[in-house]
Amino acid sequence: MLMPSIFGENLFDELFEGWPRELRNVDHRLYGRNAAHEMKTDVHEHEDHYEVDIDLPGFKKEEITLSLENGYLTVTASKGVDKSETTKSGKLIRQERYAGALQRSFYVGDALTEEDITAKLEHGVLSLNIPKKEERKLPEKKVIMIE
Repeated sequence: MLMPSIFGENLFDELFEGWPRELRNVDHRLYGRNAAHEMKTDVHEHEDHYEVDIDLPGFKKEEITLSLENGYLTVTASKGVDKSETTKSGKLIRQERYAGALQRSFYVGDALTEEDITAKLEHGVLSLNIPKKEERKLPEKKVIMIE
């Protein structure tokens, strides 16, 4: 997004200038230097399933991993950037692209398996289809009579 130069790098840095440094940079502590690149997610609920859309611009299918463990669906995206300062395009004088990893977990329940969840990456958006399943019910507490 283009902003007038009077705002500097980030308009919100100036708005929160009077706040303690720890509160101003809480997102940077959580997500690192690239806090603006966190996984932005939309979740839509339907009668029988959930649709989850996660923004992952610039990531290829091979750089994204989905895992399901103990009822948690974990999405991990990691990428590397060539660190050489001289390329076939010329000498690198500024680099804004980053290398690193992003990870986010969602509780989907113990009843789901890997086969139940479908995923598709299109135009930088990872779309997940997560069906609703009944949770495994614990057996009712039964009382044993003492004679």
